[in-house]
Amino acid sequence: MTRRYSFPEGHWDWPIKLTHHHAVRAGDMVFTGGQVDLDSQGTVRNIGDLDAQVRNSMAYMEDILTDLGVGFTDLVRLVVYYVGDAGDEVRMLNLLADIIGHEVKPVVNLINLPELCYPDMLCEIEGVAMRAPDGSALPRQNYHLDAQSPLPRAFSHVVKCSDMIFTGDMTARSADGSVTHPGDIVAQTKLMMDRLSRALQEAGAGMQDVVKVNTFYLGDGTAADWEVSARIRADYFPDPGPTSTGIPVPFFPHDGLTTRIAATACAPGARRIRHVWPDGHWNWTTALPYKHGVGSGQFIHVGGQVALDKQAKVLEPGDMIAQTRIAMENVARVLDEFGATLDDVVKVTTFYQGSASAEALHDNLLIRSNSYTAPGPATTGIPVPNLVYEEMVIEIEVIAMLENHTEA
Repeated sequence: MTRRYSFPEGHWDWPIKLTHHHAVRAGDMVFTGGQVDLDSQGTVRNIGDLDAQVRNSMAYMEDILTDLGVGFTDLVRLVVYYVGDAGDEVRMLNLLADIIGHEVKPVVNLINLPELCYPDMLCEIEGVAMRAPDGSALPRQNYHLDAQSPLPRAFSHVVKCSDMIFTGDMTARSADGSVTHPGDIVAQTKLMMDRLSRALQEAGAGMQDVVKVNTFYLGDGTAADWEVSARIRADYFPDPGPTSTGIPVPFFPHDGLTTRIAATACAPGARRIRHVWPDGHWNWTTALPYKHGVGSGQFIHVGGQVALDKQAKVLEPGDMIAQTRIAMENVARVLDEFGATLDDVVKVTTFYQGSASAEALHDNLLIRSNSYTAPGPATTGIPVPNLVYEEMVIEIEVIAMLENHTEA
């Protein structure tokens, strides 16, 4: 499986030297890092203009996709972090549809935040694309589900491409845009999980086929406001279950909304799924079916790794540098269970407690970047006001792909 890395000449850059590249292609898969409206010196452009920042971020994405032999027509997922309100979200979806074309129909995951990593940055957009190594298009089915949350026809609620399945955001919003059970995270979580199950069924899969879930919920960084909905979500998965990342956010753009979830799954029987939990690895404060690593074929998904111990006690409270090192060591321990190393990572996403400042990002970014041998993976770094536990300040998830994997 040949691996290729993209960092086109003149592309935007960080103001510090890193191993990271903007996109990685491995086999059928292309993962981009978060694309933003920076110049080659790392300066934010088009301050105050969300539309311009979206256009330029997508122009950068088109460049790196083209560099790796794919295009917008191969997109299966877009993940959009943005600063704005519900009206901005609608306008942004329509703009994205015009940019990629209305026939592509990827899933889209939208995360509204008070700030992004640099001051005046309003959006960060990452993509996943799929195309066969010989250049041929892969078979895909797009599902637009009328009973789910409203979504322009240019996007899908579920995409099945080859043997991979991706879902958009599952929420308690109805088809008319209204929020069911406003403010009730228990009722909304049950409805959200029912919708996730039905969405997977449309693609011929079930909850047992999920390898990764990402959940955002209304919270202020305490175990108490995380555990209730976490236990409800957990009841929908078998044990052993998928890897998981859960992030509290201070608000959603839609009044009364309290949570959303997105999943990645494999078509039933297509790949042998392996679950790992290294001996002595950290644990949550409540029993959950999630595992720290899930392998499917050459894929390895590592759920959000943090600086906790087996009793869910935060290690090095509030210390970004120390916690980043611990989290990266935990990522490496999980990968080792699959016979992989950090140099097999193709995509890393980091959520860290902080505000829009270079200092807050670079404190952890340099440590993470230096953990890889150049060329390094694609990366996205997102500041959030809080994480799941008080004094926990960083959470790191990765996707790795084994070069010479064969099914046993």
